[in-house]
Amino acid sequence: MNTTSSRSTDNKTITDLTTQTTQRKIPPMCQHQPPCPTADSADREAAHLVAHHPEQGWSLLCNGVLLFEDTGELLPDGRIIDPHRPMISAQVVTAA
Repeated sequence: MNTTSSRSTDNKTITDLTTQTTQRKIPPMCQHQPPCPTADSADREAAHLVAHHPEQGWSLLCNGVLLFEDTGELLPDGRIIDPHRPMISAQVVTAA
């Protein structure tokens, strides 16, 4: 059996492609006016919904924040915001 290959590789092309860097400008998700609050602002949860998946318990806001149904958040830079549900003790029901 012949193990040599008849295919040739153009190493120059591969080298040229790997040394090139592509700098893409990624447009912000929020393109409406007035723009939504940024992910770093205190009112980041006021941004518009881009994707909503209640069956999975999360929503994506146009500022890049992942908002979870337990009120936890994952910011675009990887920071985590712990759930911050209000503690409502007045709604505790006692059995009679």
